[in-house]
Amino acid sequence: MFQNKVIVVTGGARGIGKCICEEFAKQGANICVIDLLENDYFQGDLANKETLEAFAAKVLADYGHVDVLVNNALPIMRGIDECSYEEFEYAQRVGVTAPFYLAKLFAPHFAQGASIVNISSSRDRMSQPQSESYTAAKGGIAALTHALAVSFAGKVRVNSISPGWIDTDYTVFEGPDATQQPAGRVGNPLDIANMVLFLASNKAGFITGENICIDGGMTRLMIYHNDHGWKLEE
Repeated sequence: MFQNKVIVVTGGARGIGKCICEEFAKQGANICVIDLLENDYFQGDLANKETLEAFAAKVLADYGHVDVLVNNALPIMRGIDECSYEEFEYAQRVGVTAPFYLAKLFAPHFAQGASIVNISSSRDRMSQPQSESYTAAKGGIAALTHALAVSFAGKVRVNSISPGWIDTDYTVFEGPDATQQPAGRVGNPLDIANMVLFLASNKAGFITGENICIDGGMTRLMIYHNDHGWKLEE
């Protein structure tokens, strides 16, 4: 399905991004990664405008077009008590500005049937304390998704995925860590990669502007004191 397709993945050197790259590669795709970490294609900071331009130029020089853009890179998480102005701004540049600018740079070069898949987070709809920089970035990319879907109507489908708890080491958790989730387990990178490949495929040809939450049902579980084994400690 993705034989010889050009797949761009940000933050593709580890974790969910690496799994996404591996699953596309199994189908014969050409993978173009940008990451702060060392990798086989392009190492650089997504928060830097010139880096994004250099990366896009390399992709287009190598392949001439893009079939799939996966915006997966992880923003930093800092809370209201400790997050500086510069750190908050940096998180938004990685989490929102870079996906916007890459979409803009590749806009004239998306192939017919192209797709953008943005990786948001279940934190785009719920929060823990001291997570403002990350949560704001993830909320931003979720909203950016439907805006791009409308702007790219008829040319590029744009969707987002909101992962919940994803353990990148594929640990099998037991007890409350697992049972607090209606699915009965913690997620792993393949849970996300499988949906990325689906959304990027022709099978999802009638899906655009959508956000799909893959969190084992955690955001659907209503919690009250003494409910489902939970007890509020004051």
